[in-house]
Amino acid sequence: MLHNRQWLLKSRPKGALRLDNFEFCEQDIPEPDLKQGQILVRNLMFTCAATMRTWINAPGHSNRSIDLGTPIRGTAGGSQVVKSNHPRFPVGTRVMILSLWEDYSVLEPDTSPMPVLAQPPEVKIIEAMRNLNSCTAYFGLLRVGQPQAGETVVVSAAGSSVGSMVVQIAKIAGCRVIGIAGGHDKCDLVVKEFGADAAIDYKHENVSARLKELCPKGVDVFFDNVGGDILNAVIDNIAVKGRVAVCGQVAAYDSDAPAPGLRDMMKVIYRSVTIRGFAMNEFMQDADTARADIKRWTEEGRLKHREDIRIGFENLPHAFMGLFKGENMGTLIVKSGEPDEGNPSFQ
Repeated sequence: MLHNRQWLLKSRPKGALRLDNFEFCEQDIPEPDLKQGQILVRNLMFTCAATMRTWINAPGHSNRSIDLGTPIRGTAGGSQVVKSNHPRFPVGTRVMILSLWEDYSVLEPDTSPMPVLAQPPEVKIIEAMRNLNSCTAYFGLLRVGQPQAGETVVVSAAGSSVGSMVVQIAKIAGCRVIGIAGGHDKCDLVVKEFGADAAIDYKHENVSARLKELCPKGVDVFFDNVGGDILNAVIDNIAVKGRVAVCGQVAAYDSDAPAPGLRDMMKVIYRSVTIRGFAMNEFMQDADTARADIKRWTEEGRLKHREDIRIGFENLPHAFMGLFKGENMGTLIVKSGEPDEGNPSFQ
């Protein structure tokens, strides 16, 4: 028998997410008989990402809506194969998956809508989990934003997992970088640890006015993680032929309402601005190139990673909700707390 804990979607939130939208369930289940091509994995780490909030909304408001009464779906999991009927995934293989908030999951790698990625033994799971957000930053900035050395890049949610990577990669590309973050501590982190030239505290400063001061020639590239008022403030200060890479809309995530658009589209026309949304899937064929660059920059000390690690499966909903209050400092990862997570390969 397997003891399986789950966090289920009990109800859809009306407005901000609440703890009572989740339901904890645990039960002993028989070890499954696997069909050909299936694997049983034990989920040991869970990444909490803001985009997951949109999946909790009703169908029609999300491209991956979670059904009521089913486990919450996460962006990635540090997981290990504990039983296998698949030749490419023997017992002991460590995998990255689109995980469920549960201890054990049965997967069919060959038919899964999202890749089930086996990790080399020498790559620690924590490093593999870093690569997900690092690759998002890499492609969003370099392929979509297309910054040139000497240009000014502005990054919203600059202290977040993706945002902090964008700040550093933009500096590597030879750009001047302005980060936008919430609170003195995060702004301090963005400048002193991640290397931004300046940071704007959106909680206590007028973002549009500060951008005008810091970017007198305009913003050449904006990496947008937030949307809303911050997006409008940047568009007020965008340079001619400026580019906007739209990665997320965190300002609208903790709501059941659609994300609002720009208040003045004429600025986009007059300044010949390009605005493009993107998702990592479109760049998967070049992921090896990105990972190689990220690995090299990390080894050279030019790219720093910061994780905010919480312990305890029972803490998943609380940790996740904290994202929308700005409580995390770096990539938010929750370890299940099981004893054999002491295995060094999972650190």
